[in-house]
Amino acid sequence: MLGDYTWDVIYKESESLAKRFKAVSQNIANANTPGYARHNVSFEDQMREVMEQDKKLHMTVTDAAHIPSHPLKIKDVHAADVKIMDEQYRLDLNNVDPEREMAVLAETRMMYTGFMRRAANKLSTLRSVIAGR
Repeated sequence: MLGDYTWDVIYKESESLAKRFKAVSQNIANANTPGYARHNVSFEDQMREVMEQDKKLHMTVTDAAHIPSHPLKIKDVHAADVKIMDEQYRLDLNNVDPEREMAVLAETRMMYTGFMRRAANKLSTLRSVIAGR
């Protein structure tokens, strides 16, 4: 299973979604803390770039000063935890909207459930192959 692209994607997605769960739970816990700035975890753009890299033309680097254009790998994706400072939700400078956070939590839960189901299906397929069915 080492080097399997599907497992690498499932691992990286579940790791990133776990970071989003943590950020959202901190946001909800601090919804009444004056001056608290909410956190947002994003990684989808990076994953999309990795998965669609076959559609792009990669340039050849001929000098050390050139910006590398090598294809990205799954391990290069890192969930970015960004503190959102430029929004204001309440007069005490707290920008956590509990309804929004609950929606993000539900979306994250559905994504996580989908990836875990994909992992279970992959394991079921492997078990069938190993058992010779």
